[in-house]
Amino acid sequence: MLEIILASASPSRQRLLTSVGISPTIIVSGVDEEDSAYAQLSPRELVVALAIVKAHTVKEKVNYPALIIGCDSTFEFEGESLGKPGTAENAIARAKKLSGKSGVLHTGHCFIDTDKGIEISDVVSTRVHFATMSDEEIEGYVATGEPLNVAGGFTLDGLSAPFIAGIEGDPSNVIGLSLPLLRNAINSLGYTWFELTT
Repeated sequence: MLEIILASASPSRQRLLTSVGISPTIIVSGVDEEDSAYAQLSPRELVVALAIVKAHTVKEKVNYPALIIGCDSTFEFEGESLGKPGTAENAIARAKKLSGKSGVLHTGHCFIDTDKGIEISDVVSTRVHFATMSDEEIEGYVATGEPLNVAGGFTLDGLSAPFIAGIEGDPSNVIGLSLPLLRNAINSLGYTWFELTT
């Protein structure tokens, strides 16, 4: 059976795959997402470029048949790419900016079948609408530490879920990996979904 490798340290991506019967091997790429070489890219270009680099970095470490999944996400708001806030101050400022508004979560994907030597990459974008949040709610959320290391500073599958009023598009994409796109890639590579799930 083809081994599935997730080239990501994201617990959300791992949980998402596990929830649909895929138990991935985790090999973290270690790619520097803040490298200035990516500074001039649009949000959509950025996430697919990073997904490709992550998948290829992990491919160099693998010498057996595997399907490598590389992903990267960013949140586009008013033309700006919002990655991980990093600090509580940034997370609070960002949440205040997003309160009552909407933006687009872009996730770049790169799938590499090391056995067949085939690579598929694509971007999935989902619009996210936020409820109006009070300062107390924002500070309470940021105090949990959850938003500091996730794209956009929010999660659909975590503590900020009550503040997401709605989405337009693929919910799994907002969590960090589009399951419909993964299924399409698996089919395109000549496998079936249940052939690769437990």
